Amino acid sequence: MNNIYDLLAANPIIGALPHMVLPNEIEQRKVEVFFLLSGNIMEIHNRVSCLKDSGKKVFVHVDLIDGLAKDMAAIDYIKKNVKPDGILSTRSHLLRHGKEIGLLTVQRIFMIDSLSFESGIKMVESYKPDFVEVMPGIIPKAISEFKNKISPPVIAGGMITEKEDVIQALKAGAIAVSTSKRELWDLD
Repeated sequence: MNNIYDLLAANPIIGALPHMVLPNEIEQRKVEVFFLLSGNIMEIHNRVSCLKDSGKKVFVHVDLIDGLAKDMAAIDYIKKNVKPDGILSTRSHLLRHGKEIGLLTVQRIFMIDSLSFESGIKMVESYKPDFVEVMPGIIPKAISEFKNKISPPVIAGGMITEKEDVIQALKAGAIAVSTSKRELWDLD
């Protein structure tokens, strides 16, 4: 079961890692997919390698890696040297390039008002990332409506702190949720 869609169907929890240090128990966790939400150019390769060596799928949030410019060369560097399974970003031009060079892409969209909702739809439909992460992930109505207007699968992220948040996001149509709350990584 190597396909990211199959992994998320089997376990719809994505481990979000906001800190530079990886938890020691990564190998024992049920979570198969991780979002790296911090790091710098000097150590991101080691973090990705550690996760991949544990059999995990890894996405790097390219906007949050210190020492890399927010341009196409940075995405090329990540693909060639860091070797994650994919990238996530709020910047569609970086994701478009990542997709062109063979990385899986996650467009992160912050739903703060109806304008961000409408502009998010246009952005997603203009280049079709592999996934869209809707934030905050605790607004089921927005997740449901957004999912019905775009073709890529939706991931709910941000402020997911309880099992009920996970259940509500999945009921609203998200295929997965991303959370840094380790207590939720092993839900059944």
